[in-house]
Amino acid sequence: MATIPIETTDSVNARILQVSEDRISGFHRDPLGVVAQKSGVARATVIERLQAMLRAGVIRRIRQTLLATSLAKGALAAWQVSQEKMDEAFDFMFVRDPFSGHVVTRSTDSETSGSRYKLWTTVKVPDGFSLERHCELLASRLGIASFRLMPAKCLFTLGVGHVRRRGMPPGSRADRPAQPTKVSLVKLSAPEWRVLTELKRECTPEELEGDLWAQRAERAEVTLEEFVQVAEDLNRRKVIGRFSTFLEHVKTLKTGEKVTRFNALFHWAVPEGMELKAGGEVGRHHVMTHAYWREGGSEFRNVNIMGVAHGTQKPYLLEHKKAIDSHLAEEGVPVAYTNIFWGGRSEIKPSEISPLIYEQWCRRMGVDPEAMEE
Repeated sequence: MATIPIETTDSVNARILQVSEDRISGFHRDPLGVVAQKSGVARATVIERLQAMLRAGVIRRIRQTLLATSLAKGALAAWQVSQEKMDEAFDFMFVRDPFSGHVVTRSTDSETSGSRYKLWTTVKVPDGFSLERHCELLASRLGIASFRLMPAKCLFTLGVGHVRRRGMPPGSRADRPAQPTKVSLVKLSAPEWRVLTELKRECTPEELEGDLWAQRAERAEVTLEEFVQVAEDLNRRKVIGRFSTFLEHVKTLKTGEKVTRFNALFHWAVPEGMELKAGGEVGRHHVMTHAYWREGGSEFRNVNIMGVAHGTQKPYLLEHKKAIDSHLAEEGVPVAYTNIFWGGRSEIKPSEISPLIYEQWCRRMGVDPEAMEE
């Protein structure tokens, strides 16, 4: 029996991944059919390859993503943690706090006031609960000296497509600036939450073979037609993100590959009033997987534009950063301060956003959920 290739460098797998990582925006009745159409690979082969890569751990998850900034209050959090407590804090946030998503240790090439913050996470809490109180609880339990919350004011780009970014020349960018998406919360009804909970659940390899949404509609206690109608409505309300395959891009794969080795968080401080222009110019660069307007405060020299890029070589990312800096200057955007926070240990999981699960988590922590409300 022939072995199904699982390497991301396999020509067929690469064609699939160039589409499936971050090119299927919104909700689709048959997302795998869309991957097949856009990649030019037969649907049956798309399913076979995705199943094989998922089972091998090359793909760590396949799921319908949400624009969680539309559903829950969230922020990038920087934590000042002593070295002795770093592993405990990291493990707690990754394993025991379902509301912390990306958990990353970071360092800088030169010391600044912000260099004291060596643990970085994304954190979200459901509407009605306090993000500040949640983080205060974590800090108290873990003996963390201080933290800084940096909510996103605008999103300029979001799309982690590692395979299609391989070998991308420094300075490669779109023909026009990235358009900002403002952050605002959308209220959902109980039936909509039931559909959304099923919609965002990770796919098993076996699920990919059948009708992806049929069993989920049953679990959500609605008909398939009702499930699709709710999903399409949520899509129109800008709650739905992408249907995505997420590569294991931190650890070495069974194939011996390492999809990426360096994770760089870029910081820029631009004049007040130029945040939208600067974010649009940064976000148009193809290397950027994330670009936001976030306020870093005095601890981070008042940075207000942040973005993430990945690569297998540090000099490659430095060249991209240099090209972006030059472009900002050419566009008349002065930068008072800039820095790079390099990623170290890293774990990634989707942040939970269910109010019910948040209440259950509070009780496990021995805290009255009402004490965590705004």
